[in-house]
Amino acid sequence: MTESSASASPALGPDELDELDALLDELRTREEDVPQWEFCDGFLTALACTRRPVPAAEWLPMLLGDGLPLQAPEGEPLPLVPTFRDLAQQQRFLALWELRSAEVAAQLDAQAESLDADDAFQPEVIDMRGAIASLPEEERAEMEGQETPSFGQVWALGFMFAVENWPDDWAAPRDKEAAQWLDDALDAIVALTEDDTGRPEICMYDEDGPPSTSRERLEVFGEAIWAVYDLRQLWRSLGPRVETIVKGAQPGRNDPCPCGSGRKYKKCCGA
Repeated sequence: MTESSASASPALGPDELDELDALLDELRTREEDVPQWEFCDGFLTALACTRRPVPAAEWLPMLLGDGLPLQAPEGEPLPLVPTFRDLAQQQRFLALWELRSAEVAAQLDAQAESLDADDAFQPEVIDMRGAIASLPEEERAEMEGQETPSFGQVWALGFMFAVENWPDDWAAPRDKEAAQWLDDALDAIVALTEDDTGRPEICMYDEDGPPSTSRERLEVFGEAIWAVYDLRQLWRSLGPRVETIVKGAQPGRNDPCPCGSGRKYKKCCGA
């Protein structure tokens, strides 16, 4: 294998993805609400696009615990989230998470010209409707009546779960153009959380499998991926939100805001 082909290899190969699925299945024996990896990957991708780097002490319990931030001295391992069997299992999950997180960041920063490019960002999604439709008839019959998510839907729900749980970090910037950019990108991802009600024409699970996904859905999926690129670029260009601490006397309501926005204090930080 050449150096270039090695660098293009996924950070998480099939063995690591199987390990993650098995690990999450094991967690589900203690907590039935543990999400599938597709949801986790959407959540992870949102964190890669969040304006402020969110530490594991915040996101880990939000995803797999009670939502309360973990407390640990600087440089010390995080305390155990009870959903995990032990610290070793938790640390292995975090190690695999970091591999995927680095891969996502590298893909998004590469700014691919086409979503078909080798280095383009690809969400970890599965065509569940296609997978079920490809099962033998008897196995399909056992799953009748079960609600099956549309292609990319679970991933998008995971993404929006992160957005909704860190509202301050996803608040619209003051710049109107940037705020519109943010709204348009999030709208594209929200569209992917909706059901695919179009006529099934394509199977994303098996190219020779029965149709399970509409062409309109693939367009929505592609727009959501480009939206992720936009969000990563937007927040990286703006940087973390700066909290202005005003010492001494507070400015008057009609004075210029000390944050430097150029607006009156009453219409900015003093609102």
